[in-house]
Amino acid sequence: MSVSAHLTELKKKHESLGLEVEQAQRSPGIDDLHIAQLKKQKLKLKEEIERLSA
Repeated sequence: MSVSAHLTELKKKHESLGLEVEQAQRSPGIDDLHIAQLKKQKLKLKEEIERLSA
């Protein structure tokens, strides 16, 4: 897989996690720990995207 294709996949996953976080924050039954885990995954993806883009 080329770097640009990998970056595209990472960006899609990052966007998807962003939507999942937003949805989880609007749902009253979702605990804060789950939301924190999603945000941590999203941050790791962002850092990986920035590392590969540099």
